[in-house]
Amino acid sequence: QVQLVESGGGLVQAGGSLRLSCAASGRTFSNYGMGWFRRAPGKEREVVAAISGSGGREYYADFVKGRFTISRDNAKNTVYLQMNSLKPEDTAAYYCAAVRAFDSDRNYYTSQYLYNYWGQGTQVTVSS
Repeated sequence: QVQLVESGGGLVQAGGSLRLSCAASGRTFSNYGMGWFRRAPGKEREVVAAISGSGGREYYADFVKGRFTISRDNAKNTVYLQMNSLKPEDTAAYYCAAVRAFDSDRNYYTSQYLYNYWGQGTQVTVSS
């Protein structure tokens, strides 16, 4: 069982930055692929970024490429999402999630339906 706790959300002006953190409980964190997802009001949850267990492979949705960076520190059981050049359309609840699969140490996953564990979410609000 893995428990995930996000932090770092808040209110920021357009063009600003935030760094989200997701702390995971349990052992063998490096075996889990991790992802950040978001859900904006009235919209479905969508993938933002994902990273393999080793940290060697990353994925970014087109709408965050060049602005957001996903990273992980396996020694601290933590995954991060650095968000720069924030836009009002980035306003959403952000969730981290973990997936354990046969190759999740070396591959990332983008489908939310494959993730086994979810955090409670942290709100990001970007004002114009």
